[in-house]
Amino acid sequence: MSLIEFPEDWQSALVVIAHPDDIEYPGAAPISKWTSQGKEIIYLVASRGEAGFAGKAPEVSAEIRVAEQVAAAAEVGVSRVEFLDYPDGMIEYGLSLRRDIARSIRTHRPDFVLIGNHRELSGNGMINMSDHRAVGQAAIDAVRDAANRWVFRELSEEPWSGVRYIALIGSPEPTHAVDTTDHFDAGLRALLAHRVYLEELGTQATEAEAMLRKFEMDVAAQFDGRPGVALELL
Repeated sequence: MSLIEFPEDWQSALVVIAHPDDIEYPGAAPISKWTSQGKEIIYLVASRGEAGFAGKAPEVSAEIRVAEQVAAAAEVGVSRVEFLDYPDGMIEYGLSLRRDIARSIRTHRPDFVLIGNHRELSGNGMINMSDHRAVGQAAIDAVRDAANRWVFRELSEEPWSGVRYIALIGSPEPTHAVDTTDHFDAGLRALLAHRVYLEELGTQATEAEAMLRKFEMDVAAQFDGRPGVALELL
């Protein structure tokens, strides 16, 4: 199956993910490409990643993970990163999560919402974790919630029905891809900005680079030989 060039006729995007680093692992190179075109990108992160370090207290872990996510975002031209403070590892799908994401959509009024994969499997074929599934499904539903004045009537923000595209990153069922030929290095720097977290995982910089290059070349095989990052357009 061939992957289609992802549309670029939009100007602003909200990226909704469960944890710090969720956008960097599939590859943040598309974000670098889009910001270089003058598009506005905002990250909304459901948790602070406080369960990410086995040997560190949650409050210490959260401080590190938040700082690393902000640094990673800066590497690809994103200056605004917001956190919802849901409990890392225990995020549940529900009305409060949908409401908080819908509020962000109404506040920022994006044309495009890019969401972490909510499916049972990740793009690499491994079982997807529950936080990803909960946040991904809630974000999909929140796009519609944000547009309906009579859903979450307690919100003061005006409804927003201007989302033109919804896509998943890290999906096992990609349909489109973004050519990242000139933006691989920025995406790699974004991943390497999670320095303490990578050390905790025992991942060397060379291993991180090899992983991202493999992901991009796997896409190239279905994308006219062009390296890229795959997305599923819903």
